Amino acid sequence: MLNRTHGHRYFLAAGAGAFVLAVIVGLDWQWISKYSGDITTALWKTLLLLISTVICGFALGVLLGLAQLSESKPLAGLATGFCTMIRGTPLLLQLWLLYYGLGSLFPYIPGIRQSWLWPYLIEVWPYAFIALTLSFAGYEGEVMRGALKGVPKGELEAAHSMGMSRWLVLRRIWLPRAIQRILPTLNGEVILQLKATPLVATISFVDIFAVFSRVRQETYIIYEPLILLAVIYLIIAGLITLGFWLLERRYPTYS
Repeated sequence: MLNRTHGHRYFLAAGAGAFVLAVIVGLDWQWISKYSGDITTALWKTLLLLISTVICGFALGVLLGLAQLSESKPLAGLATGFCTMIRGTPLLLQLWLLYYGLGSLFPYIPGIRQSWLWPYLIEVWPYAFIALTLSFAGYEGEVMRGALKGVPKGELEAAHSMGMSRWLVLRRIWLPRAIQRILPTLNGEVILQLKATPLVATISFVDIFAVFSRVRQETYIIYEPLILLAVIYLIIAGLITLGFWLLERRYPTYS
């Protein structure tokens, strides 16, 4: 049984290798040299957008999670309403409302064209950044609410009985334990955020997806750009998964 299982694995690996070899040899890749500079620049833009929105969105998500557990009902209600609205509407709709809706109103505000904000308001990246950040925060706010609520109360009570302040308990016990519990979920959320970044191409943000779309339009080559784009996303997703796997080994979750 063991040999048969290994034989199946070898067969699948050989088939995958043959497919990759056929793709490399049999398809047209001459266009890469022409667009390599644009691809590299767009890749860095995509990674910067992903990393910045994940960091800022997670920080906001932590605050939303804490707010939902707050004793203040108005604050908890606002946080819950925000998370519900974000999770209940498509990201593309949120992006368009910010860029085509809110962005179109700024020119009619008196004095806005003469302010220091105007050069930023006419750019695309602030709207892409804000939309992706708020979207990630909305999902992580609900995830953090559950994780914070799931930390055993006995640990928090023990910390308080040792004379630790509420801020110290949050920083050393409550928040670290909650983050430990959501690492597998956070891995998936970051990968979903990566797969959401192509939506910014709809508002003329030149990310990696937008560059490969232009390659297809200008060269009339369909499969090769799409295959390479898929490989790039797979590599990034694999690195994200590897990073979280190392984090999970470094900070294991205990029930």
